[in-house]
Amino acid sequence: QEQLVESGGGLVQAGGSLRLSCAASGRGFSHYYIGWFRQVPGKEREFVAGIMWSSPYTDFADSVKGRFTISRDNAKNTVYLQMDNLKPADTAVYYCASGRPPFSRSRAADSYDYWGQGTQVTVSS
Repeated sequence: QEQLVESGGGLVQAGGSLRLSCAASGRGFSHYYIGWFRQVPGKEREFVAGIMWSSPYTDFADSVKGRFTISRDNAKNTVYLQMDNLKPADTAVYYCASGRPPFSRSRAADSYDYWGQGTQVTVSS
């Protein structure tokens, strides 16, 4: 069973930065696509960013483009989400996910097979 573990969440003031990590066990990230999602109470899970494990391809939601970056460390089997210039609207539980979604559905949460437990990010104004 593939397991993903997120870490790095916390409380930060608007304009600050956090770096989230997603570490994989089991089969690892090889041949998988990794997505970051976030969710607030009463709202559906929202796509944030994605990365192909073994290619330069990355994808960002418009709401975070230019502020967030996604990267990977193959040797550590870890994907990172660097979040800069955080805004109160970024407050959410952040999840990483892996799978092999069709390209046209790579932003859809139900296209992913494995999920982490989530890490809380709170941005104060």
